[in-house]
Amino acid sequence: MRIPAATLVASLSIILPVGPSAAQTPLDETTLPTRAEATDWIETSRYDDVVALLETVAAARADAHLTTMGYTFEGRAIPLLVVGLGDPSAESVMASGKLRVYLQGGIHSGEVPGKEALQMLARDLAAGRAPAAWTESMVLLIAPLYNADGNERVRLTNRPRQHGPLAGMGQRPNAMGLDLNRDHMKLDSPEARSVVGMMNRYDPHLSVDLHTTNGSRHGYHLTYSPPLHPGVAAPVVDLLRGSGLPQVTEGVFDRTGWHTWYYGNARRMPDGETGWFTFDHRPRFNNNYIGLRNRLAILGEAYSYATFEDRVIATRVFVDEILDWAASDTDAIRDAVAAADASAVGEVLPTRATFAADDTLATILMGEVDEERNPWSGRMMLRRRDVTIPTPMREYGTFAATDTETVPRRYYVPPNVEPAIDRLAAHGIEATVLSEPLTVEVEEFRVDSTSVSPREFQGHNEIEYFGSWTTVERTLPAGTHAVDVAQPLGRLAFYLLEPRSDDGLANWAFMDEFVEEGVYPIVREPGR
Repeated sequence: MRIPAATLVASLSIILPVGPSAAQTPLDETTLPTRAEATDWIETSRYDDVVALLETVAAARADAHLTTMGYTFEGRAIPLLVVGLGDPSAESVMASGKLRVYLQGGIHSGEVPGKEALQMLARDLAAGRAPAAWTESMVLLIAPLYNADGNERVRLTNRPRQHGPLAGMGQRPNAMGLDLNRDHMKLDSPEARSVVGMMNRYDPHLSVDLHTTNGSRHGYHLTYSPPLHPGVAAPVVDLLRGSGLPQVTEGVFDRTGWHTWYYGNARRMPDGETGWFTFDHRPRFNNNYIGLRNRLAILGEAYSYATFEDRVIATRVFVDEILDWAASDTDAIRDAVAAADASAVGEVLPTRATFAADDTLATILMGEVDEERNPWSGRMMLRRRDVTIPTPMREYGTFAATDTETVPRRYYVPPNVEPAIDRLAAHGIEATVLSEPLTVEVEEFRVDSTSVSPREFQGHNEIEYFGSWTTVERTLPAGTHAVDVAQPLGRLAFYLLEPRSDDGLANWAFMDEFVEEGVYPIVREPGR
């Protein structure tokens, strides 16, 4: 049974048992509304609205503190609310022993439900209307507005088919024109460096990234995804698919009567069969990147053609259910992270991958929409009908390797290959600098040919390298950076540095100028 939206909004404000840090003055949608609530879901929050609300929350709760994870291209501080500890410093949070959970909205600023839902969550935390278990066992790192520059570029013509907010929303890219959800590996934007820096400092066990879908007409109020890269350590994905996401799915349905499922788009294939296809496996995407850091990550995608209000409510309930699960399963989450951090040296990991089909047909809920005219832009938008159509189809929700390499013991990066050295440090990957020359037997990659994309993407023409590894003896100069892969971020280092990686530094053309006489500049020492 579908519960009316008004009842759901009210249910988010039920008084629950709280500790002594609850706000003295009641805070609710009347006393501290988001801009969406204050305008009856016509407008979405601007940057100043978000900061002002978070400042009020921080002032109202003793263990809530407003800080920043870094800065945008235009110099806006990216707000980060730390809740659950008296001292918000990364050192204190890491020493607290609590589970660390990062909640992010607004990486695509036209997709606004996460931004609104996380403000509502912050308000309810300050007012004592959230389960005490959330902050007794966890520290919450809440970033409602990641792409703050894009958020301020509001147009009624942004995402025109999406059902609201009717008064417009921000744009997808940041002020540089970069899609921040394609920048987690190459780190071209200050925003990406800011969020990766936050991960290095606070090292969240679990991260949630909130979006809105782009167009498939299905019957789900929200779809989701764990990390998709097939090289992610199995304990991370197994926990999410085996217990975490099923529990969240059941919880959302019990509270709302709304269906959720793994992210996908219905696609007709050349043989006439329709498949339910997830998105790209590469770690340029947030949840895939975090998975390669050996941490749990969940993508949430509210349905584009549900009303703005319903999208926010679905997102908020989704986040609440994730927090309930995380608070009840902290030991399993810690165990999965610890197991994932074990050395990957000697493992065979994918460098390239493609969709893998499930063996059996899944029943996917498809949907229908009606056209409505935006009264201010005059353009047609689509509104979800309360219809679900069970449709059998094959699900393409995972990936299989098409190219692999054995993880080496160590990589050596020459001192002049500054783009690699800079990005390894930014990602938090440890390296030792040789103080004197070292003669060692290594493998070098001899390039046979390359394939350069004719189309520029995110400021780069991506390159695929072809060739083979050959064993040689090298004398490495002082200043060479030695990257031991037997470190927690070893999987990420492998994927950044392998020349055949489909999202590594070579792919993004950072290595091209350093290839001399057909030899890739970074060498490796095999695992033993």
